Amino acid sequence: NMKVHVVAAMIVITLGFVLNITRFEWMILLLCIAGVMSLEMVNTALEEIANLVRDTDHLAYGATRRMRDMAAGAVLIMAIASAIIGGLIFLPKI
Repeated sequence: NMKVHVVAAMIVITLGFVLNITRFEWMILLLCIAGVMSLEMVNTALEEIANLVRDTDHLAYGATRRMRDMAAGAVLIMAIASAIIGGLIFLPKI
């Protein structure tokens, strides 16, 4: 998933230069990019912890499912919010 986020960030940054967005719009977009990527890293870290706990305690996958789902949900919420913000910045300029 991080690869998808990196490609999306590159597209957003390119569009920002092409459409000559304002300094404030850059700040908002960079916060969105950083937020999505940071949450993706936290999600990956939590998945690794879940795997370690599951394997150490010989638990079923379902025992760590809620933690995995919540972490993935956090990434999804940030990605959706970021896409909406990107639309609000870019669509009027297209």
